[in-house]
Amino acid sequence: MKKDFISILDLTAGDMKDIFALAMRLKKDPFMKNDALKNKIVGMIFEKPSNRTRVSFEVGIKQLGGDSVYLGQDDIRFGKREPVKDIARVLSRYMQMVVLRVFSHKDIEEFAQYATVPVINGLSDMAHPCQALSDIFTISEKLGDVKGRSLAFVGDANNVLNSLVYCTALVSMNIFIATPGAYKPDERFIKKAKEIASSTGAKIEVTNDPKAAVKTADVIYTDVWVSMGQEAEKKERMNAFRGFQLNADLIGAAKKDALIMHCLPAHRNEEITDDVIEGKNSIVFDQAENRLHVQKAVMVKLVEQEKK
Repeated sequence: MKKDFISILDLTAGDMKDIFALAMRLKKDPFMKNDALKNKIVGMIFEKPSNRTRVSFEVGIKQLGGDSVYLGQDDIRFGKREPVKDIARVLSRYMQMVVLRVFSHKDIEEFAQYATVPVINGLSDMAHPCQALSDIFTISEKLGDVKGRSLAFVGDANNVLNSLVYCTALVSMNIFIATPGAYKPDERFIKKAKEIASSTGAKIEVTNDPKAAVKTADVIYTDVWVSMGQEAEKKERMNAFRGFQLNADLIGAAKKDALIMHCLPAHRNEEITDDVIEGKNSIVFDQAENRLHVQKAVMVKLVEQEKK
């Protein structure tokens, strides 16, 4: 039966546990599942440029015994030259899985609706589930059981945060979110995450005080203040986020052993200073590496699900 990975909500806590266990095995032995994608082609539709997402998926596909076809912004003019539903039905006849990194989340949902092969969300304006899943894996790798642990997210309430709030709620991890008032999280995501948290015991709090958010955090996370497509807002955003930079002063308000995360690319000395991202508590590059292992585990699980 076909299964997609469009949102963290496509997973249960048990699914996450299984994916993490497999990802850990794949990290230790990268070629242990080298026939999982044998004779399979994975399509990669990318409207946005990419380093980690593209490379980690392409390397992972090859390590799993498959091959990929990359379709960039100018190759098929996704959703412009022909309807998304037509592209989905055509590519389903050529490929056995498709990864999409696009602007509109609605396009991924429509593509998945009409595709007859598994679809993975490699990023949309609303969600970045592969990133968030890899982040929680990285935290568990460093801290062990994450139940009752706390993550502080400081900065822009973006697609990464939207996925992280679901992840933390599912694994009983607390999240404290600090944003300027005009850039607070989308209430739809917070409401749904709180529904999940009501049964897992996780805490979800939103504030405009970065120091309050990081005070008891085991992990402190940030992302760029100006994402792709927001360049025209740069001046306004830089003013709004003043005081939300991960720097020595803010980190000084946190626990001494608090881990530092950033999903990259970083605008160094904007949302995070060089000394913090290069500091001894930074796990930014472990975080980046783990995209490879977790995404491989996701692809293996989707292929196995199809056989059921």
